Amino acid sequence: MNIIDLNPADGIGASAWMVEMADHRILLDAGINPKLEGLAAMPMYDRVKDLEVDAIALTHCHHDHVGSLPVAMRYFPAAHVLMTELSYFLVERILHNSVNVMKRQREELGIREYPLFSHRELDEIAHIFQGYRYNKEIEWASPALGHPKRPSPTLEFYDAGHTLGSAGTMLRSDHETLFYSGDVCFQDQTILRGARFGDVQADVLILETTRGERATPEGMTRQTELDRLKKDLQEVLKNNGSVLIPTFALGRTQEILAMLALMTREGSLRQQPIFIGGMGRVFTEIYDLQAHRTHRNHSNMQLHEALNLTVLDYKQMQNMKLRGGRLFVLTAGMMNENTAAHELALRMAGQEEHAIFFVGYADPSTPAGRLRAAKEGEPFLFSASGGELTRKCRMEEYDLTAHANREELLDFVGTVSPKTVILGHGDPGAKAWFAEQIQATYPKVTVVCPKPGESTVA
Repeated sequence: MNIIDLNPADGIGASAWMVEMADHRILLDAGINPKLEGLAAMPMYDRVKDLEVDAIALTHCHHDHVGSLPVAMRYFPAAHVLMTELSYFLVERILHNSVNVMKRQREELGIREYPLFSHRELDEIAHIFQGYRYNKEIEWASPALGHPKRPSPTLEFYDAGHTLGSAGTMLRSDHETLFYSGDVCFQDQTILRGARFGDVQADVLILETTRGERATPEGMTRQTELDRLKKDLQEVLKNNGSVLIPTFALGRTQEILAMLALMTREGSLRQQPIFIGGMGRVFTEIYDLQAHRTHRNHSNMQLHEALNLTVLDYKQMQNMKLRGGRLFVLTAGMMNENTAAHELALRMAGQEEHAIFFVGYADPSTPAGRLRAAKEGEPFLFSASGGELTRKCRMEEYDLTAHANREELLDFVGTVSPKTVILGHGDPGAKAWFAEQIQATYPKVTVVCPKPGESTVA
């Protein structure tokens, strides 16, 4: 078995792994680095451009795992594209939205190579996409696809609990097995239940390491963080301040909306409009429509019925009065320029009655990251267009991650009992923690931290 890490960054970036097994090849994920722009954000497809690839399998529809899929299909035109049936309902919307964003960035930032693919190209390849149920074993290089003399390895998706449609991926041949964790969450979230990886065992494990540098504080649980967020929301709204919760459109938005729906149901939050972004509304409707297919809590909860969801228009936001306890769940987690979240933060940051609550990761180099690092009352550079701000508003952070804690992943290695663990999707310090702990806890396991473009033979 040969595995090549095509992520060009030595950290969280454009997830893409080329796997050769039993004389067949499959690309696991086709992401794009959300921290970079243009061609620099792409996986290292040139490293494998001359290889014959049978299939591309996607773990989930976040951009760092799916954002370069149309480009990958140019490199590997004979590959068919596999994903879970829930991801199938999301992937085209994700990628079409990416085209719109890239077109806007070409105009605003002068990135000449954008868009990396077009709406028309996406429409022309979408018929190749195939969605499958969890725990259905399928051949990914079948005789019908041109290999009558070579038996195909199989693929099986396991529910990863990270976001709608997310999956860990099992590859099996006659003589070897590989499991790719993708992004995984073992704990129940408000809507989604935790990963169902219980019976997974494999010779090789490709493991995410996102939270390798973050220990779980004693006594802190997801419920304690939710309780703190609820209490803080009530305090700000009671005093007629407004609250901005910047989120990502897929996953975190729906989890926060579910929390608000439960608060409304129990009477701890008054009925009021919840202002959201357009893409957040689209994915929320898909969460509702696909509730019957999803391993989730509150299976009968329809978010668009339980809440008064109002899509916030950019111009509407500029003229809106903020007094009166308004609640914004806006889909721009990094608060990038020319988004409603960015403009709303500009208005709210200098007013002490308002609050900005962070419920997920924000890269330190983004406006959201700089705001999170800012001390109250001290000037800081928010963004190029926004200039310098002095934060007076209330700001809080809540650990509501959709990634497994490092202790859970370390236990998972023992469950899988692999001969080799390949570490990915984490910063160098996170990988170093896992390498040390796995070697200390499971001394017979070989641990590999591949560099960008490096092959691992297992």
